[in-house]
Amino acid sequence: MDTDPTSWVTALGGAGPRKEAALLRLHQMLVRMALHEAYRRGPAFRIGGPELTDLAHQAADDAMVALLRKLETFRGESRFTTWAYRFVALEVANKLGRHFWRDPPVSLDADDPPALSAPPAGDPLVDAQHRELAEAVTRAVSETLTDHQRRFFVAVVLHGVPMDTVVARSGLTRGAVYKAVFDARRKIRAHLTAHGHLDEPTTRPKASAGRRDEMLDAA
Repeated sequence: MDTDPTSWVTALGGAGPRKEAALLRLHQMLVRMALHEAYRRGPAFRIGGPELTDLAHQAADDAMVALLRKLETFRGESRFTTWAYRFVALEVANKLGRHFWRDPPVSLDADDPPALSAPPAGDPLVDAQHRELAEAVTRAVSETLTDHQRRFFVAVVLHGVPMDTVVARSGLTRGAVYKAVFDARRKIRAHLTAHGHLDEPTTRPKASAGRRDEMLDAA
């Protein structure tokens, strides 16, 4: 079935032992995908161990239900495994988001700020700039944002919780959540500019400042 993407559809849409074997193989594949995705993203949500493993299995189960419901929409334009992974990634993201919302982090650790998680560049100067900016962003989040703004900025920007999950859990409109995040970004950028970490918007950015802008936008 790996060489012919549409053979998955044929097997899963059939009957008897062949279908049962395909369903078992599909579920095993989705579990492996979900475990990979969950353990890749889990640390950012401060979840691990058996709880994360259980979350991955739940995501695989839900992804399988969603995939089978939309099986007829698969046209073989990509590998079936690639198509299946999209269902898994969505379910893992949603479940991590719900976990985050139930147990959000209470503070930001200045020694290991989550705002800028880009890996070190290997250049001592760039690495030092990265650490400096990360610390400045952490201070800005702590000192300039309201509790309302901090709540949504941390969820959406720092931890990557899907916007739909945030909206559903908060009970606010999408526009209200977007405004909170937008206002938080504006305050943080203003704080960084005032303290010399970013250039004024009206000035021509230097190369290093451009790198800092890029790093901030990646937050």
